Amino acid sequence: MTFWENKRILLTGGAGFLGSHIVEQLQQRGVRKEQLYVPRSRDLDLRKWENCVKAVRDKDIVIHLAAKVGGIGFNQKYPGELFYDNAIMGIQIIEAARQEGVEKCVILGTVCAYPKFTPVPFSEDALWNGYPEETNAPYGLAKKMLLVQSQAYRQQYGFNSIYLLPVNLYGPGDNFNPASSHVIPALIKKFVEAVRDKKPTVDVWGTGAASREFLFVEDAARAIVLATERYNKPEPVNLGAGKEISIKDLVEIIRKHTGFTGELHWDTSKPDGQPRRCLVTSRAEKEFGFVAQVPFEEGLKRTVEWYKQYTLNTT
Repeated sequence: MTFWENKRILLTGGAGFLGSHIVEQLQQRGVRKEQLYVPRSRDLDLRKWENCVKAVRDKDIVIHLAAKVGGIGFNQKYPGELFYDNAIMGIQIIEAARQEGVEKCVILGTVCAYPKFTPVPFSEDALWNGYPEETNAPYGLAKKMLLVQSQAYRQQYGFNSIYLLPVNLYGPGDNFNPASSHVIPALIKKFVEAVRDKKPTVDVWGTGAASREFLFVEDAARAIVLATERYNKPEPVNLGAGKEISIKDLVEIIRKHTGFTGELHWDTSKPDGQPRRCLVTSRAEKEFGFVAQVPFEEGLKRTVEWYKQYTLNTT
């Protein structure tokens, strides 16, 4: 508790999927409600400079999670917004924090920042060896610029800003809106609804050949809190479980846990996205002792069960 004692913390995006789990982690460490400021986007638009200044005022720690995000379809539809909103929010928050004299800034990047054909598993040292996968490059590059800013500010101003690179997150409370959701919640929603409506087939994007790594949201929250407490270096750090799964195998696991027994239709006119994603996770373990704890299928089962319960309660 000594690290967090009397610290005044800004948690942007703190009311969202990942943020709510970080709030729980902080509360477990004894952080009091009055120490933590969690602005809502409807009340404080961080694309406006004056709101960033207001948000960081009198803060000791800034954890910047706020982002506009979505799946492949969302990235294809809104590349300009995803670039501008994510870049401008992050750039202004870091600059406002520097001007305010904030002790430490924790910036969340994205696995989408990695080059399209990064050798697997992705090492942090490979981050600049090519252009990101085209469908999410504007988003990935906008977030990547915050690493450049963090390192430049450390070099020029001695500003303690760290940069974390989480893989795709999943878990209870995820975004299940089909217009903007990522692959796991999108698939869970499709399969649960197919079972409910007795549909004979489910459409799945792509070929199933691409692979992804996923990190349970509780593990991600624990990693971010540990890094805030213990990590103070310029190099980016991957946050992941260190294991990959093909989309085809992922679909079969979700099919099993939702009880869908019909046919699958693979829509190969839709993009697969980046061919493979899996991270080297040794730096996080070495620097701040983070190792993922929740086995993937267990986390997936918990997410399916949560969504089934959620749909029961909201219909």
